[in-house]
Amino acid sequence: MTLLIRVGAFAACFTLASAWAKAPAPAPAFGIQFSCSPAQLQQVRTDMPRYLKDMGIGARWVTTTIDKQRGTAIYSLKGAASPSGTLFLRWRPELKIEDAVIAIPVSEQATEPVVTVSRKEIVLALLHPGRLTRFTGRACTVQALTDHVGVRQNTVMWAEVLGWRWPNGGSAEWNPRFWDRGTPLPNVPVYAALNDLFFQQSKYAIGCYTATKMVYAQAVLDYYRRVKADPVTTQLVLDRLLLDKEPLVDIEPGRMWSFEADFDSEELIRPGKLLRMREHVAANNFVPGDWVYFLNTDAHSYQKTGYEGSNAIYLGRNRFDDYYNDFVHHYSYKEKLGEVYQWRNGVFSRRRDYAKRERLSPADFDRLSATPEQGGLLMGYRVVPYYFGFEPLPALPGAPAPAQTGGG
Repeated sequence: MTLLIRVGAFAACFTLASAWAKAPAPAPAFGIQFSCSPAQLQQVRTDMPRYLKDMGIGARWVTTTIDKQRGTAIYSLKGAASPSGTLFLRWRPELKIEDAVIAIPVSEQATEPVVTVSRKEIVLALLHPGRLTRFTGRACTVQALTDHVGVRQNTVMWAEVLGWRWPNGGSAEWNPRFWDRGTPLPNVPVYAALNDLFFQQSKYAIGCYTATKMVYAQAVLDYYRRVKADPVTTQLVLDRLLLDKEPLVDIEPGRMWSFEADFDSEELIRPGKLLRMREHVAANNFVPGDWVYFLNTDAHSYQKTGYEGSNAIYLGRNRFDDYYNDFVHHYSYKEKLGEVYQWRNGVFSRRRDYAKRERLSPADFDRLSATPEQGGLLMGYRVVPYYFGFEPLPALPGAPAPAQTGGG
């Protein structure tokens, strides 16, 4: 079966937000929330300070709000007003954030060091005003948070150094030794087919929608298979990827695309194989490992294949991925926002079309950072990984709900 390419999401690549509203409760409406049984809550209260200390996050930076009646513990970052964003956390001197250096596989036998986002920055972004990240039920444990941060870091790591080819409206190209137009060949292990996408990038020409799905499929499977070495959860991920024998199809939930004019309403209830949506995220709130989307709101340039919008993964450090190494492997927030906006001016090549660019002021960037409903370009959701092994996953079409084992 040929890999399905979503036309409305096949583009140069990015996202955002709608306004964040505080919940009418005394506890902060942002940060990391554990909703637990009394025994779980007590364990979280023991484990969380230790985890934050291991991350290099001082207790004086974090507000802890315990509600025994509701069975909740919320951890939130001090000293950050709600309108401020996470893009420049890395450079707040008092937080003392340093990048991580991780050995990334570059072949079946070799690795090379890559500079990537630190787990500390990921945790601080989760603690920051702008969204509430909840861990409930079996996921009400610091180990679930640890894995979630690990998957996010692994996602960023695989997205750091990319150089696939842009098909520019033509057909996608795949290495025929591993893939048949987006479907792994029979008897080729999924992990081997995914690895080849990253080991031999010059053999692939793909749009950014497909590229984004490839990164998440690789990162989630690789985290549980190689990094954590958890065979039970690895099989859980594989079962979801291979249910329809199309591991790059339906990675994300269907309702992510409900804004498209030709959207099939039946897709509203289709869950993602690997990812869920987090809605009502504040403007400029990005956590490393988020899938974000910029919508091209210009009716004319929207019709050009590949320029309907832009998918991106947030890498931390005010960076969004660059799948095609057009911009030294990453774009800043303003560069990505400006790129999508300038399509309406016929700027499809920075060098060839430079004279057509419209100068944007700080006020313009503030305006464009709103949701499309508010006159901006950024969708008000983020798409993020499930807590594999720690929560009941939604059943996929054509299959019963999978058994939930593994993880902690």
